[in-house]
Amino acid sequence: MKHLTPQVIADITGGRYMGDDGSRNIRVRGAVRDNREVRPGNLFVCIKGARADGHAFAGSAFESGASCCLAERELPNAAGPYVIVDSTLDSIKTVGRYHRELFNIPVIGITGSVGKTTTKELTAAALGARFNVHKTAGNLNNELGVPLTLLSLDGRHEAAVIEMGISDFGEMGRLAQMVRPELFIITKIGYSHLDKLGSLSGVLRAKTEAFAHMGHNGTAILNGDDELLREHDPGIRKVMFGRGGHNDVRALDPVDGSRAAYSSAGEALTPGLCLSIAHRMTASGYLSFPVRIPAYGVHVAELAAAAAAAGLLLGLTGDEIAKGLLSYVPVDGRAAVTDTGMITLINDCYNANPNSVKAALASLSGLTMPKVAILGDMLELGEQSDELHYQIGVFAAQRSIGRLICCGEKAKYIYEGYASVAGAEPAWHYAKKAALIADLRGLIKKGDAVLVKASNGMKFADIAKALQTLV
Repeated sequence: MKHLTPQVIADITGGRYMGDDGSRNIRVRGAVRDNREVRPGNLFVCIKGARADGHAFAGSAFESGASCCLAERELPNAAGPYVIVDSTLDSIKTVGRYHRELFNIPVIGITGSVGKTTTKELTAAALGARFNVHKTAGNLNNELGVPLTLLSLDGRHEAAVIEMGISDFGEMGRLAQMVRPELFIITKIGYSHLDKLGSLSGVLRAKTEAFAHMGHNGTAILNGDDELLREHDPGIRKVMFGRGGHNDVRALDPVDGSRAAYSSAGEALTPGLCLSIAHRMTASGYLSFPVRIPAYGVHVAELAAAAAAAGLLLGLTGDEIAKGLLSYVPVDGRAAVTDTGMITLINDCYNANPNSVKAALASLSGLTMPKVAILGDMLELGEQSDELHYQIGVFAAQRSIGRLICCGEKAKYIYEGYASVAGAEPAWHYAKKAALIADLRGLIKKGDAVLVKASNGMKFADIAKALQTLV
């Protein structure tokens, strides 16, 4: 198997090698953009950002064991080899694409307006019953993060699950050129990044750019309960997942037992979600198998069906998929449930759009204890933003959310929508997060189930942290 070296990086990027001849062919293993994350053998990518210039940290990267740097200018007194290119961002994509082609393993791409990260984790868990799976770490799902993820592939890996996030036209095509997925999951077409994509049809067009970069043997795994995806022709094999009877892989009879599933220390005692996966992926007609997942929310059921579809397409048995899904661990900030000793905290504050907020509210409404939703602004919704926030408030009232606490400029429309149905008494709106946090002891009661959700830019993790300290 070929390996990356400084000379190979220079050759494939058209860059200029800088260093002694003895270092041209040393092995490069993985890549990072943060010098604090450098491990011996890494490629350090010097990115000039709005607040910091990575070139200034090249020396630190070499001290931590970087085998090479990718830079846009000369690095005075460099302690190791480096390659000068016109654009480090463009060049790392080239390197990522080259490195991915060195691996003949199943690669699953995942996108969608809601549930990308949860589906990535579920799919990796399901496949993990048979394969050594490489998966996207953290939020490395964009045009810089995806090549860094691909460059972390090594000879141990037998499959890869790559999350692919976009906000504009053209981005998915560029990501797919790097990832070249064999299977491509789209979770949902929803109201996200409308400031650039304009409408649901625009979101669909942007997400489905990937299919032009998949081989004829590739398979699109699409949410068949989403009308736009159900009607879309990807030009390759299409497998539909969801809860409706028309789907190839179905999530049946999900039961959320999350209230009994967590100890006071926040450790999962028993799986929170039970369901059956039924499928017609064989010539024997519909087959089914039971699944238990340590996850909160019935909306996770259809995402588990997507993960199961990927597993079935790669030859896993139902028993293997069920075993893998049982190992699923929620990512912090994405529907992570904790019993704090005072409340059941549902920390879902990593991100938010109208689809994901409605799903979270629907799951909250199914719990038996008093229900409180702390909601903030949903960003990047364009001209429809005010109305979409208002409708979230209406939805919360219709779902019998007993208390609603809103924070943020746009969140006032959530408050107004709720008040239009339920009245103003069980609802509050705060312009500033600090004021809300100061009032939490008076707003939250022992035994409440409290959902915290907003776009990541609102930094509602501060609220979740404060809730954990209430006694």
